[in-house]
Amino acid sequence: MGSLDLSSDNSSSPQREFKPLDPEEFRKQAHQMVDFIADYYKQIETYPVLSQVQPGYLSTLLPQTAPYLPEPLETILSDVTTNIIPGMTHWLSPNFFAFFPATVSTAAFIGEMLCTSFNSVGFNWLASPAATELEMIVMDWLANMLKLPNSFMFSGTGGGVIQNTTSEAILVTLIAARDRVLATNGSNESIRKLVVYCSDQTHSTFTKAAKLAGITPCNIKSIPTNLDAAFSLSPVLLRKAVEADVAAGLIPLYLCATVGTTSTTAVDPLEPLADVAREYGMWVHVDAAYGGSACICPEFRQYFNGIEGVDSLSLSPHKWLLSYLDCCCLWVKSPRLLVKALNTNPEYLRNKASESESVVDFKDWQVGTGRKFKSLRLWLVLRSYGVSNLQSHIRSDVRMAKVFEGLVKSDPRFEIVVPRRFGLVCFRLNPFSWAGSGYTELLNRKLLEWVNSSGRVYMTHTIVGGIYILRFAVGATLTEDHHVAAAWKLIKEGADAVLKGRHN
Repeated sequence: MGSLDLSSDNSSSPQREFKPLDPEEFRKQAHQMVDFIADYYKQIETYPVLSQVQPGYLSTLLPQTAPYLPEPLETILSDVTTNIIPGMTHWLSPNFFAFFPATVSTAAFIGEMLCTSFNSVGFNWLASPAATELEMIVMDWLANMLKLPNSFMFSGTGGGVIQNTTSEAILVTLIAARDRVLATNGSNESIRKLVVYCSDQTHSTFTKAAKLAGITPCNIKSIPTNLDAAFSLSPVLLRKAVEADVAAGLIPLYLCATVGTTSTTAVDPLEPLADVAREYGMWVHVDAAYGGSACICPEFRQYFNGIEGVDSLSLSPHKWLLSYLDCCCLWVKSPRLLVKALNTNPEYLRNKASESESVVDFKDWQVGTGRKFKSLRLWLVLRSYGVSNLQSHIRSDVRMAKVFEGLVKSDPRFEIVVPRRFGLVCFRLNPFSWAGSGYTELLNRKLLEWVNSSGRVYMTHTIVGGIYILRFAVGATLTEDHHVAAAWKLIKEGADAVLKGRHN
């Protein structure tokens, strides 16, 4: 950037050249940072998993304004240790069993370093041909691993794109579906008649995306599920809802099915749901953010049965394929519908390659324009570990979850509430047959608070079918068998304490 002119400044600091990217200084500081991060990973179990700070803690520790003069990296890292890390909930801790895991790996970290180093803004093919073409290749690789039909691949008639999150994958497909219908039904009156469908277990991001796509809130239909059906969406109830809406003069637009719901990892039956949707010309999207990754293993591929009948599919490798945040893979059967709905072509982006229609411009597959070279992360993961090791990683997590499930079943005070499918165990403390649901819920709330406040383990809860459930999600990259065993020991200690407190 050249020299910084300090001639008008009253500071006594000597004038010096400002070089924000000096290769040798970069080499030095990057080595320091890698050492810092490696030490953090090595020491991560020494920190409370769930942060113990109070709201607003950081504003009392940091200055009110940015520094006028530069500070050394050593000082900044010292502040990270002293001020930032205590305010972190440590998602990479091997004792993190909350939500769903956010998995990481050496290969993905190195891939992210490479991605960041290039700083490619690959909105169209010309802006960085390698960024576009590697993404196309990697998306086809992963599609092959999942045994998706050719209709979802660039090598066939479809294609895939890396979005930031599932929310964006749902939003762009909703917009494509909406515009397809409005092209034949008009845009003024018809948009108020469009109806979208999901189950009461569908992620809340679906409702948000539907509102952003202009769907009237009362036309976002949530179909109830129940414990007897393991909280999967019933094709019979879907048909009844759609028939009633059609009779009322509404237009069925979009169905969001799920493979691995957030609360309990319920799996919706794709084939019969797609059959119903097809009768009414609906777009079917499958949100497989969590469960989809498991389908690279043959024993879980059954959950994608019927996938050939849907229009789009998304899954998030950052949840279970070791890729770091954020990375959501979206495949569509008809890329032209995405492009038609999202295309922008200002003069300053026009070029021969794009206008020849012989290349892919991913800016027309997403909400924004700019995009990172994210495929490098997946490419590094797939090449460094191979399909075999990724399958072993998923199977190991499922095995540990099965072990935890067995431990829960071995204690008569506890019960499994929902059958385990993947790496999530849904259970609760239920020691008294005479107790009402309200009392049992109170016991479990107290148990969860006791466990999480210890700092040694972090779990979360959900409520499904009116039942308060504890969720134990195995999958953090560093988790091993002894962490699962220690977590169960802590949970039992918590149960003892909660039940003892009942008599005091």
